[in-house]
Amino acid sequence: MSYGLTEEQKMFRDMVHRLAAEKVAPRAAAIDATHEFPWDIVELFAENGLMGVGMPEELGGGGADLLTFCLSVEEVARVCATSSLIIAAQHLGAMPILIAGSPEQKKRFIPPIASGAKLSAFALTEPEAGSDAGGTKTRAVRDGDRYRINGTKVFITNGGLAKTVVVFASTNPNAGVRGISAFIVDGDQHGVSVGRIENKMGIRGSQTAMLNFDDVLVDADRLLGSEGDGFKIAMRTLDRTRPGIAAQALGIAQGALDVSYHHVQTRRQFGQAIGQFEAVQFMLADMETQIEASRQLLYKAAEVVETAGFETVSSSEVTRYSAMAKLMCSDTAMRVTTDAVQLLGGYGYIQDYPVERMMRDAKITQIYEGTNQVQRLVIYRNMETESN
Repeated sequence: MSYGLTEEQKMFRDMVHRLAAEKVAPRAAAIDATHEFPWDIVELFAENGLMGVGMPEELGGGGADLLTFCLSVEEVARVCATSSLIIAAQHLGAMPILIAGSPEQKKRFIPPIASGAKLSAFALTEPEAGSDAGGTKTRAVRDGDRYRINGTKVFITNGGLAKTVVVFASTNPNAGVRGISAFIVDGDQHGVSVGRIENKMGIRGSQTAMLNFDDVLVDADRLLGSEGDGFKIAMRTLDRTRPGIAAQALGIAQGALDVSYHHVQTRRQFGQAIGQFEAVQFMLADMETQIEASRQLLYKAAEVVETAGFETVSSSEVTRYSAMAKLMCSDTAMRVTTDAVQLLGGYGYIQDYPVERMMRDAKITQIYEGTNQVQRLVIYRNMETESN
């Protein structure tokens, strides 16, 4: 289907599809098995302009719109969720700078991220501040023309690998979320250390780590926006990046359906291909329908969010569509991959077949960048606001 894509978007989608099939798919099982971050895939993506595909051209990026960015994540996720997260996480780390950075900050920090020369990271979550960002304990205290940062962040994608990290810290603990500020921190500077590296259920090749900040000094010109703008910057960032996670989930689901459909055409039981049994056909029909509905919502969400641009303050429509797309696509991914394992039977449960990996990878899409319970809360509150 065309989905209203331009010819350029179709060509781009097909290019990424071929690249993923030829270069990424053969590496997927090994990446999962070894738990090693795939630097070769980073290099591959950098060579093909995918690391900064959705970042402005004048800053070294590809200048693509949000839908085109989502297409890149979706096509890679069909064969390897870990590899798709390389693209998504790079944009997540860059987004606060693109949204709230000064022209000087953008020119200084975005080009190395867009080219893939430096990985980026988004450091918001803490041991006591997951869905509740108001529980942020990391402190940033003004010290002359610098800030002194102390605290701990957890579950940070690219933690310990990223050279540019946007860190959210409280500059006014008495103000709750209104006291949170955002800072650009060098990942290898003095006082930044890596704590626990998580051993995860899925996306095993992506490094997820604890980051410790011990008297980390950053110049005042590393502050994004003004003091107290951090929570607003974080929420606007997630509004723009959640469609990328929705695209990752959608790609995982599509990949699982592709494997399942091929399997039921070739696997024979009771003298015929199992795809000839009505019960199997109904499962596949439901999977296809859920994926198609999710894709339509995601592409619409990408259009809505793109129209809003890189503004610091989100509209209710942007927030709602971003949350709905992430919610629906990730729930679809979990249902579809679970059914895929069922359709493959015993083969689905062993690591020789990719649906086992896809099922494990799908689960995180319901959790990170805002749990699906939080997405439902966001959507409902948005409904309340519009009804008043």
